[in-house]
Amino acid sequence: MSSIVKTRLNEGCEYRERLGPDADGRTLLVYLSRHYHHSSPEEWEARIASGLVLVDSLPAHSDTLLRSGSELVWQRPPWIEPDAPRSFSILYEDEDLLAVAKPAGLPTLPGANFLQATLLHLVRAYAPEAAPLHRLGRWTSGLVLCSRNQTARTALMRQWSANRIGKRYRALASGLPVQDEMTIATPIGPVPHALLGTIHAADPQGKPALSYVAILERRQDSFLCDVRIETGRPHQIRIHLAAAGHPLVGDPLYGAGGLPRPDTQALPGDPGYNLHAAELSILHPRTGRELVFECEPPPLLRSSIPANWIPPAPAGGGMRNSREVAFLKGATGSCRWGLHEKAVDHGVPFLRLSHGHFPNFPP
Repeated sequence: MSSIVKTRLNEGCEYRERLGPDADGRTLLVYLSRHYHHSSPEEWEARIASGLVLVDSLPAHSDTLLRSGSELVWQRPPWIEPDAPRSFSILYEDEDLLAVAKPAGLPTLPGANFLQATLLHLVRAYAPEAAPLHRLGRWTSGLVLCSRNQTARTALMRQWSANRIGKRYRALASGLPVQDEMTIATPIGPVPHALLGTIHAADPQGKPALSYVAILERRQDSFLCDVRIETGRPHQIRIHLAAAGHPLVGDPLYGAGGLPRPDTQALPGDPGYNLHAAELSILHPRTGRELVFECEPPPLLRSSIPANWIPPAPAGGGMRNSREVAFLKGATGSCRWGLHEKAVDHGVPFLRLSHGHFPNFPP
């Protein structure tokens, strides 16, 4: 079971900003009220009066005139964060990389009143030099890859930019499609949202996005599928499956056409859907060898297909061959040559690193 902390105060934090030209001549209260809408002008005025807002290291007043280049600091006192798991599991680590499994419900990065109940904070308690290279939505479980030094981070970000990172997700979607495979290329961009102003959704004027869907198992009014994404737009899988007429089961936000459901009050971080980051493939930043990390999905997202079956990569995009591969699979799988097990606070089941060539890889 994941540990949940309900009443712990965090340590508070400081938000720092170097002011730009748009701050010139504005009062502190006007600037904060116009730029940070999460708080009302009355709330900002109370914080300023309490000495929690500094300009150039000095307590400021509501009518303090700002100028470009000044440093603005808000000293936020400790607060109780929303409930979230405070655990994760380690899948793989070496001097350059740390691959972890994030449980659903744990945010990857700080934001929306989360600071210490985040994967970033928990990972850095274990490895202070580590930093996630990408993020998963709060309610998406599975693989997150971290770098442990700047050289590794730079090399891997280049792979991401060059579309060399393989990404496979497991999802439970609604409906019963006739076909066994789908290619979805609906552009994704900002559309109006009643609460947030705009939100990412299907948009003909949006950025290109490409997903390959393979149906694994048909259930009553739903199906299990693997989704490989060639791009990484926000909420891409949720939007693309909804655009194809198959919203994720329980998704409170995205409906038909890949748009927010009519009259919805749901936000992107609301729970209900089932989505799992199941696989990442990279070239190791130091050795150049291929690494394939796999994290077993939660029970609802497991299929009845053989445990050692690996979905093929999209045509022309596969890298698997007889080169050395590091393959991560759940302890209930049929991996060989187990080398390493470790979990932090038992947040998700133990995962075993197995190492070698598997005969069912494509030639």
